[in-house]
Amino acid sequence: MTTPDTSTRSVIVEKEFPHPPKKVWRALTEGPLVQEWLMDNDFQPVTGHRFTFRSTPVPNWNGIIDCEVLIVEPNNKLSYSWNSMGLESIVTFTLTPTEAGTHLCMEQSGFRPDQEAAYKGANYGWQKFIGGMERVIGGLQ
Repeated sequence: MTTPDTSTRSVIVEKEFPHPPKKVWRALTEGPLVQEWLMDNDFQPVTGHRFTFRSTPVPNWNGIIDCEVLIVEPNNKLSYSWNSMGLESIVTFTLTPTEAGTHLCMEQSGFRPDQEAAYKGANYGWQKFIGGMERVIGGLQ
């Protein structure tokens, strides 16, 4: 049995969507939809698939996030690595059906104590991204 690494922190964002898990899953796994709320990508929901998220480069960052799909459980759980600028983390989305729709929990884990700026940036960024996801899901048929 391994003990959890208590030296790292996680960013957790939870949101209830008034839509079934199937719609939320589409927004998480269809590349063109992911691009609408997150970033340009070559994502495919296939375990082991390596892909990149691409954003506008800024000073000291080339705008590229290297990722690999770790877990694909349709309409339930999606997880991938998220590596950029020395941050090696894991992003996991967990979908839970509710009476009103779907509870989404997003966790990005692996922030070391010396990565406070990345932690704060991710906390801000994911709040914004998940808000954008709501618009995308609302537009799905």
